[in-house]
Amino acid sequence: MTEGQSPSQSPSRRTPRIGILVVAYNAESTLEKTLDRIPAEFGPRIAEILILDDASQDATFAAGCRWSQRPGRPPTVVMRHTKNLGYGGNQKAGYALAAERGLDIVVLLHGDGQYAPELLPELVAPLERDECDAVFGSRMLNPRDALRGGMPLYKWLGNRVLTRLENRLLGSDLSEFHSGYRAYRVDALRRLPIQRNTDAFDFDTQIIVQFADAGLRIKEIPIPTHYGDEICYVNGLRYARDVVKDVLAYRLAKKGFGTCDWIPKPVQYAFKEGDGSSHAVILEQLRALPPGRVLDVGCSGGLFAERLEALGHEVTGVDVVEVDGVRDRCSRFLLADLENGLPDEVGDGYDYVVAGDVVEHLSRPERLLAQLRDVLRPDGRVLLSVPNIGHWYARLRVALGLFDYDRRGILDETHLRFFSRASLRRTVRSAGYDVLSLDSTGAPFWTVLGGGLPTRALGRLSRLLTRLRPTLFGYQYVAQLTPHAARTVVAGQHVDVQDVLNRQFVPVDRPAERPAERVGV
Repeated sequence: MTEGQSPSQSPSRRTPRIGILVVAYNAESTLEKTLDRIPAEFGPRIAEILILDDASQDATFAAGCRWSQRPGRPPTVVMRHTKNLGYGGNQKAGYALAAERGLDIVVLLHGDGQYAPELLPELVAPLERDECDAVFGSRMLNPRDALRGGMPLYKWLGNRVLTRLENRLLGSDLSEFHSGYRAYRVDALRRLPIQRNTDAFDFDTQIIVQFADAGLRIKEIPIPTHYGDEICYVNGLRYARDVVKDVLAYRLAKKGFGTCDWIPKPVQYAFKEGDGSSHAVILEQLRALPPGRVLDVGCSGGLFAERLEALGHEVTGVDVVEVDGVRDRCSRFLLADLENGLPDEVGDGYDYVVAGDVVEHLSRPERLLAQLRDVLRPDGRVLLSVPNIGHWYARLRVALGLFDYDRRGILDETHLRFFSRASLRRTVRSAGYDVLSLDSTGAPFWTVLGGGLPTRALGRLSRLLTRLRPTLFGYQYVAQLTPHAARTVVAGQHVDVQDVLNRQFVPVDRPAERPAERVGV
């Protein structure tokens, strides 16, 4: 790079391909006028204009085609959906098309002329400078300007109230959530599961939440407010309800309640020592045991294994997904789907096996438990945790007819098996284990409420109630298991118990040997 040259001018960085996505519905009278307002000096910088007519009932498609055929227009694709996809559905189709056609930046422009095409250069400039991943045109950076631009007072107040609420719930600081004038980096959109988003008008809110959740950067620029004679198809009360519902659903999902399908689940579980969770209890149990070889099934990113290694244990981790850094946190890592059983490379002779919040995700947990028994040393231990389906929260949901899955917790959407204390005992005994201990943990209020005095008080109350009635107030069960008399020591040698038992049944036509002679003492 030569002296004084900006990063965007670097020879190694190619000029980004800019596309304009025009979403249009019944915009016959406004579409061509809106497109004519694109600055002439900006036109040569546009790689492609994508006009998507969402099954309009007028001649919007014909207007788009007519405009595209005029001389000097940027390359333009005009498409008409045969079925109305909705405001969000139309955007999904447009962003997929932008990615397919190799665009780097895509600007969302409404065909009704509500947002100023004259500001296209200002809208894409921060993206060209790589200052952010999205640029939003905001009418509220200077709030009074929105009123002067003709925004009705009730809409202005609603916008301000909703934006403040959404910022508070998201921990963001946007001046406006409800502008439809936006520019995105296409590679940022690829990172988001936008195909799961709503097809309705709250699509724009969900995409803001997705950006915030993914840690992507948003920058705002001021834009003028324009209210003309265009027809508004948004039901204001329904829209307000939907956007609040979206942000609340996200907030609750981050705390473990509900599913919120349009936000990806983290691939690595969080771990906090001393929080009273099942992993924290298992860690304390292993802290009291001599260091040994540990098999950590469902090790996730290795945060738990890392702590075991610090205690002197040698950990082999197994999981279906390899999280970045997991191989640095344990002695050995194996990539395997536990639904298909343990991989052969696991080996045997382990002192301990940790299965923290794992077996409930399997359709046949008994098979995995039997395999874990076979890889243990004769006196080894399995440290196992499962959620308690008998907890009052799950019972209440069923009693009220509100049973559904959550993103995590007892009713995690990925759970295939549910356990009560009695069914857990039956399962582990049928898999060939004796139960050395079976403890219960309290509800994880810290994950919902964070720290502070109320959380500590509720935690103490939960622990007290769990001791009084673990089957109702216990959130998870933590069990220490050992193979059921798998081997016994006779005359200094390891002899299978079953072999001893078989030799006790002597045919009636043979005289019985003395017990000492039968076992070679």
